[in-house]
Amino acid sequence: MSAALVVGGVAGEAVGRAVPVVAGVLGAGGVAVAALPSRVRMRAELRKRWRTWALAAPLFLGAFFVGRAGAFALAAGLGVVAVGEYARMAALPRGERAVLGVAAVAVPGIAWAAPDALDLRAVAALLIAAAAVALFSGDADEGFTRACRTLFGLLWIPLPLCGLVLLGDTAVAVGVAVAFGDVGAWCGGTALGRTGPLARALSPLSPDKTWAGVAGAAAATAAALAAVGAFTPVLWAAVLVGCVLGDLMESMVKREAGVKDAGTWLPGFGGLLDRIDSLLVALLLTMAVTL
Repeated sequence: MSAALVVGGVAGEAVGRAVPVVAGVLGAGGVAVAALPSRVRMRAELRKRWRTWALAAPLFLGAFFVGRAGAFALAAGLGVVAVGEYARMAALPRGERAVLGVAAVAVPGIAWAAPDALDLRAVAALLIAAAAVALFSGDADEGFTRACRTLFGLLWIPLPLCGLVLLGDTAVAVGVAVAFGDVGAWCGGTALGRTGPLARALSPLSPDKTWAGVAGAAAATAAALAAVGAFTPVLWAAVLVGCVLGDLMESMVKREAGVKDAGTWLPGFGGLLDRIDSLLVALLLTMAVTL
């Protein structure tokens, strides 16, 4: 991955375009949830979600406003928390948790300091790191399972978060579009997902996720990318597929782990992974089609 192929630097231009869009939507959303009557079953939950969005949006955009160092700090911070949640769900031992924690900082750090190193050398290093603890501990019973779960975590979390550093302005657009897509999916599923062909579930892994939600996400992500001046069919497809598959991917992990949410500390959402699952896949796909 050549540094020459990085899509611009992290600049204030994309943040400047995104701020009024995000602020306008948050303002309208705040008025809407404040006006919800008490008989609405999800009123308290929607208010919690709005407060979380209102806090997360300036943190996300502010990191990019700082520059590449801010993007690295954002990627590393998200990565450390997310791999901790994943390691608990995957029941990984202490050694593998340490590998994931180090990678959560080191991989985005390489993207910041030496993006040319993110090539087959990085893939080889991730494979060796995923297997090393089980290999040297001589775990013949569960070593392969431990290595596979660790490698999945490395490919699912630290590697995609490199996109926050490498994609520059495009990362801002992707982050905003994924956030809008999550809201659009909920609105589409609520409005259109009760009866008819759009009410069909996407996968038994998550029966509440329907084709109506996909339609809502498609409209919302397209609108968001257009609003921040970043719409292209290829980028839209990457973001939309990321929104759909990212949510299902986390559902797969949670189903096997037997948990409803990745955590409990993020009001209205559960854990951080419950909030960024779509962003991770969207960033990975965006890097695949743009870098």
